[in-house]
Amino acid sequence: MASPVFTRMLDAIDHGAFPRTRKWAWRGLYDMLSWFWRDDDWRFMNYGFVPDGAPFPLRPEDEPERAFIGLYQQAVEGLPVAGARVLEVGSGRGGGARYVARYCAPAVVVGLDYSPQTVQLARRLNGDTPALSFQTGDAERLPFADGAFDIVVNIESSHCYADVPAFAREVARVLKPGGWFTFADMRGKAMVAELDRQLAAPGLELAAARDLSAGAVAALDAAEARKRARIGRVWLMQRFMAEFAGAQGSMLYKGLANGQVAYVARRYRKAA
Repeated sequence: MASPVFTRMLDAIDHGAFPRTRKWAWRGLYDMLSWFWRDDDWRFMNYGFVPDGAPFPLRPEDEPERAFIGLYQQAVEGLPVAGARVLEVGSGRGGGARYVARYCAPAVVVGLDYSPQTVQLARRLNGDTPALSFQTGDAERLPFADGAFDIVVNIESSHCYADVPAFAREVARVLKPGGWFTFADMRGKAMVAELDRQLAAPGLELAAARDLSAGAVAALDAAEARKRARIGRVWLMQRFMAEFAGAQGSMLYKGLANGQVAYVARRYRKAA
């Protein structure tokens, strides 16, 4: 049975209820998780993506996180990342930004997150990676100059925002002309068209749209045993954490599997 608290939270997200309160609540939740869930071998909090076809190359030490890295691999695949200035908005524990920095040869990667505790944790977990930094900031008021970045990445974070159109306008502002915005997140099936309207900021031209739902379910299956082992340690919140993590049988897992929830990816290019 799904956690009633988590069920109501997801319903509120889909229908846009109490946006400022939700934004504050999400930050509190991630602060709490970063304080209590400090495992050095867990750099990701996304649901993941397992692509069709041959697996993409990874170093042996990164194989345990393949399912989570898959969301970032699909996000930047084919983009001109080498030598680029990259911003990840909603960088969480930093594993995705770390992957881009270590595998794609950018000039610099900046991870921005709304949760101060999570930023502190990301700095500790990823301090071994050159050209990578993290800072606290608001996705709806990005603390960067106009045209500061070549690529903006946003993975499984926008559902926490109070004002997605403001976020999209900020992305357009901080991108250089000709720069790329690569996005992935989930919504109720009926809300995908509204999400696309929210992301359609002036100056951003849609270049590609994909549905990642099947690959997200495959990733949840691949990570199930590992997640259950960690969830078993927090006996007081096991039900909530199983929902939050998208464990098999959770509301989110069922929604992705039966098509009621869509995990979508979008790419936009800023007009030159």
